[in-house]
Amino acid sequence: MLTVAILALPDVYPLDLSIPAHVLGTQPGYAVEVVRELKPADVVVVPGYENPETAPAAEHLDALREAHARGSRITAICTGTFALAFAGLLDGRDATTHWRYLELLRALRPSVKVLENRLFVEDGTLLTSAGGGAGIDACLHLIRTDFGAAAAHEAGREVVASPARDGAEPQYIDVLSPMRADLTAVRSWAMAHLGEAITVDQLAMRSNLGRRTFIRHFERETGYSPMRWVTMQRVLSARRLLETSDWPVDRIAAATGFGTGSNFRSVFRREVGATPSGYRKAYLGTLGEAMSGA
Repeated sequence: MLTVAILALPDVYPLDLSIPAHVLGTQPGYAVEVVRELKPADVVVVPGYENPETAPAAEHLDALREAHARGSRITAICTGTFALAFAGLLDGRDATTHWRYLELLRALRPSVKVLENRLFVEDGTLLTSAGGGAGIDACLHLIRTDFGAAAAHEAGREVVASPARDGAEPQYIDVLSPMRADLTAVRSWAMAHLGEAITVDQLAMRSNLGRRTFIRHFERETGYSPMRWVTMQRVLSARRLLETSDWPVDRIAAATGFGTGSNFRSVFRREVGATPSGYRKAYLGTLGEAMSGA
């Protein structure tokens, strides 16, 4: 059982507090507690709070430094990023926050490498995210890291949110697109046909847009090129099958659109950092440890 401490700083945003309490609190394997004084925990979550230009109390900053030194993973939602920055934990590291506060973060802590228009950014054991919905994405990322893609998928269904949004996806779209550029239906079609051959021309035709216009709108909506996005969805689908089925690698390769087992192994290793068989073995070993400690 992994312990999770959600630190409610003064003037905490209720939404930012409720998101991790609900998403993580309904996940088996997590023991979640909302605290005002930080205690040792495997995972620490710092929700956003008002007046981020003012540093939190010294005891809170010290507690965050001690948690980091102990090896706790720390996740910040929205302006919670500022607490990590004031504690010095983000110096020289990549981080993000709600788009409205990016320039303030840069001004107050120039040593932080502030990344714009990202849902969340992970640097070592530190995870920073934008506000609202991005907090859900960050929590689902934690679940995916600790319990696998299938668990994140189920958690996403529970809160009616997509479990597949990557941190590099944009918080917002700078350019207003015509209504026909909403490519949700095209992405849904691709998800339902991952096991088949999918091409950019095929997707563009289904969107009723020209190839170049389709690619431009797709990248604006998702932050990725069409085929890069398809590859990510295939890898995620393969991870779920490796976790939840006893299918051989060649069958999973065919079902998720990788074709041959050799191609699947090559792409999966590049994207995940492990072979399919190695990933399955590691997942089952972690699951067994979690069940024995429950």
